[in-house]
Amino acid sequence: MFPTMPQDDPWDADASREIARSGGKRSSAGFGDDSEPVSGAPAPRPEEPDEDADDEFEEIEEVPVRRQLSLAIAGFAGLLSVGLVLGALTSAPDSRLPYAIVLFGVQLLYLLAWVMALNPPAAAVTAGIAVVVGLVADYLAVTGEQAALMPLVWVAAGGFVAALLGQLFRASDRARLTDSWRTTLAIVAGVAAYAIPIVLTRQETGAQTMIVCAVAAGVALVIARTTDAIFPKPRIAAQVPRGVAGIVAGAMLGTLAGAALGSFLVLPFTPAKGAVIGLTAVVVAHLVDLAVNFGQAGRQLAGDAPTFWVARHMQGPLGAFALLSPAAYALSHWFLT
Repeated sequence: MFPTMPQDDPWDADASREIARSGGKRSSAGFGDDSEPVSGAPAPRPEEPDEDADDEFEEIEEVPVRRQLSLAIAGFAGLLSVGLVLGALTSAPDSRLPYAIVLFGVQLLYLLAWVMALNPPAAAVTAGIAVVVGLVADYLAVTGEQAALMPLVWVAAGGFVAALLGQLFRASDRARLTDSWRTTLAIVAGVAAYAIPIVLTRQETGAQTMIVCAVAAGVALVIARTTDAIFPKPRIAAQVPRGVAGIVAGAMLGTLAGAALGSFLVLPFTPAKGAVIGLTAVVVAHLVDLAVNFGQAGRQLAGDAPTFWVARHMQGPLGAFALLSPAAYALSHWFLT
């Protein structure tokens, strides 16, 4: 048997237990420095969320709906509808000049509203050319040997080219030409489109088609705007002061008005065809009116200066009835025949 040697190693069991009790502190140079704070020192505070980051996610302020303005736009849309209907009803073969004069006044209103709202390059030149386009289109619609659409198309195309050429003289206008040619086309073509109702009154089913379209679109716009003044819910968008309830109610009652007129008019009109024509007119009118509203909201978000308020709020109904005229011509020739 060997004698028992004394245990001189300092790392004995008691020392190991002491090291384990102390937690085995690591050097602060390590990757996982989890050392405890010095006694009496305040504990580190958790990082507070950045207030600037919260501002980026703030909700967009909802634009209020002005009731009196909505009612005024509804009244203006109703007047446009009544004017187009009465003109189509009273236009005789030898008395279309009064209707042309009334439509030329509407063309001037359309030109004022859209030029001031869209601000095309060389606005004065573009507006002057559009006035000439309107006069020539009305003259051809009244005095043309045949009631055809193509002469008006050629007049609009010539006016569009002339307006683009007029925008090439100044460098500032040339710089905007690539982005604004659609604006110029909308202005010139819209002015020429208001001569189409005269052409329709000279065709077999054209006057009746124009009446159904004008009544349906007028009812839809009036009901939609009036409902916005009373119950603009639910909102289409925060920046657009329009309600879904008005759009739906206007579409339904406008289509119903077209079906009702289809039951009173002579063949080839029927309630079903009147409903289809009314629905088409309602869709066209609502799409143009809403597109104008969204365009205005986009310009305001971009920081553009607001346009003259009368022009801004007349733009929707005037644009709706401008696009409604070629739609009525297409329905008269491709749907009823």
